[in-house]
This record gives sequence, structure tokens and C-alpha cells, in this order.
Amino acid sequence: MKIAQVVCRFKPYKGGISNMAYDYSLGLAKLGHQITVFTPLYNEQDKDFKIPNFEIKRLTSFGKLGNGAFLPQLFWQLKNFEIVHLHYPFFGGAEVVWLLKLLKKEKMKLVITYHMDVIGGIFLKPFFKFHTKFIMPRIINAADKVIVTSVDYAQNSNIKELVEKNPAKFIEIPPSVDLTRFFPSSKEKELLYKYGIHPEFEKILLFVGALDKAHYFKGVDFLIRSFDVLDHFRGENPLYQLKLLVVGEGNLKEKYKNLVAKEGLQEKVIFSEPVSDSDLPNYYNLADLVVLPSIDRSEAFGITLIEAMACAKPVVASNLPGVRNSIDSGINGYTFEVKNEGDMAYRINAILSNNVLRDKMGQAGQTKAEKFYSQDILIKKLENLYKEL
Repeated sequence: MKIAQVVCRFKPYKGGISNMAYDYSLGLAKLGHQITVFTPLYNEQDKDFKIPNFEIKRLTSFGKLGNGAFLPQLFWQLKNFEIVHLHYPFFGGAEVVWLLKLLKKEKMKLVITYHMDVIGGIFLKPFFKFHTKFIMPRIINAADKVIVTSVDYAQNSNIKELVEKNPAKFIEIPPSVDLTRFFPSSKEKELLYKYGIHPEFEKILLFVGALDKAHYFKGVDFLIRSFDVLDHFRGENPLYQLKLLVVGEGNLKEKYKNLVAKEGLQEKVIFSEPVSDSDLPNYYNLADLVVLPSIDRSEAFGITLIEAMACAKPVVASNLPGVRNSIDSGINGYTFEVKNEGDMAYRINAILSNNVLRDKMGQAGQTKAEKFYSQDILIKKLENLYKEL
């Protein structure tokens, strides 16, 4: 099949939507399909990122809004594809795809992955509310099929009424993890030395995620400010010393570093150097526990959780719809009340102070990742959906 993937950001940019679009494209290309990715051109150097398995078309935008960009040229660029797969949200691109679908109707098969609600900060919130109420439902209704990363998220999100009205249109296909890359291994000595970590008496709490304004909802500042509470739960005679390792890049990184300095946590909070995709599994295997402290519904799943689980690491995350879907609380990790420092600290300490529990949870997480989130299985499910259409 000739398939177009339309996405607001794509690699080398690192983010959940970008990663899923990449996994879809590469997996489908390996199955023999002709894949073209359409995405805005944000940086000239992005043109150097090429994949031999499929084509990437980076289009010049006629106006940008955050991670969105107006791409009217999609109107004629998408005309000859059997399947057009739109990754939503994509402000400025989704609307063009929608208009094309209205014109072509049954001649164009449109699949949408609804990744997340968009809430936004104080300045963009009115626009997002307008779009969610008047435009988004029309885009979703135009699709032949809508993929959600979890039924839990869909039933608690801005599309819940659309799901209730037409449940047959929606299908759950969660993000996947490449089990040939993410698997348990020993802590890499070079990384231990690089970051001054002493594995005999220090426990590593790991956060992985984009550190830019578009991902404000990851809760990194909340996590940093909670460090005193984490220390409190370890007690006066702690069984371990705690270090937080933050892996990610973006325009908020300096802000977070300044917050660490303000809180006097320079010896306890470490920011990694830029980490390549190939080296990322080594960072998961460096950790004793992986945390996702997201603060609102803009976090719909948390791919880092299943990557950590595949590496046999227990996980602790905010009890948000969709995010909690991969966590069997008390089995492979814990969820905690959103933005509740004490609850988060209690859960983290419960795992890190009990080596037997930590190992047991890690093994349970690996089993679940292999059973439910294998890339090979989920890409095949996506291919079957295309074939049905």
C-alpha cells in the first residue's frame, strides 16, 4: 500500500507523537509498504535526517503555532495515497487533511491517531478551547477510523462524546516498544563513572522526556520541587542515597537547571548530556526506578513507561487516564495522585527501600511489555486495520 503519515513533528525531534509516527513508518516500511512522512520544516538541519526505508517530506510552513504549522500544500501532495494517516493534534495540518477528505470522500481513506487533548497555557488556552469545541469534532468525524492509545484515555478525554456516539469508529492500538532494543542489561560502567554514580549505596530515579515548552505537562519542575519530600520519606538513617537523573533536551532545560540550583540540589539532580536513540536503553538500565510525574491530561500514555518496563524497571507515574493504563499498581509499579508530593514520595520510597519488591515489579513489567506492547504485534495490527479499509 501507498501510505502517508502526516505529523506535526518528526525525528530528529524527540517526543511521543514523533516517536510513534516514526515507529509506524519504519515498521510498515519493513512490511513492504511505500511510506511517505509529511511534516513541517522547522530547522534546515532536519533535512539531513534521512531513513533509507521510507521518504520524509519536510514542507515549508505558511505560519506556525507551537508544534503546529499551516501546510496548504498537503492539499495536493496527499491526493494519490491509498491511506492517509493523520497524527492529531496538528494545528494547521489537520484542517487541510480534513478539507481534502471532504472533497475526496470515499476515494481517500483517512485514519487518525488521537494522541492527546490539548490544554495549553494562559495565552493559547482560548484558541485550543475553540478548536476543541468547533473544529476537532468535525475532523474526527471525517475519519474512516480513529486510533486511541487507550480506551481509558478516550473515555476521559475531549473525544468521549464522539466515542459514545459511534464506538465502532474507534480502535485501541497503544504505543509499542522495540524489544530488540529495550531489554534488561547491567549498568554500564562508563555511564556510572560519567555521572558520578555509586551503585553500591546510591539509587537512581530516572526521568526521560522532552524538556521544551510543548511538553510543559511532564511535571519536571514539580519533580524537582518535591525532592525535599523524597528525602523526608527516606528517614534520618536512610537505607540508600537518592539521585535524580533527567534525560531530555529542550528550551526549558536551562530553566530546570536554574531551579535545581535555587533549591540547592546540584549534587542530587543530574541532567544528562544529549542521549542518542541507540544509547537510550543504557540509561534505562542505569536506573533503579523510572518516574513520570505529569500534571495534566496532555499526557495521554507515556511511552517512557513501557520502555522502562521492557528493561525490567519498576515505574511510578501520575494517576492520569491513559497513563495508568500500562501500570498495574502494586504489580509493576505504582500510580500516585496527580501533583501530590507526599503520595509520589511514598510510592518511590516503598520501591527503592525494598530490593525484593523492586526486582519483582521489574520482572512483572518486562512480562507485560512483551505481552502487550511488542512492536511486531502492534504494527501488524495497524497493517490489518489499513487492509480492512
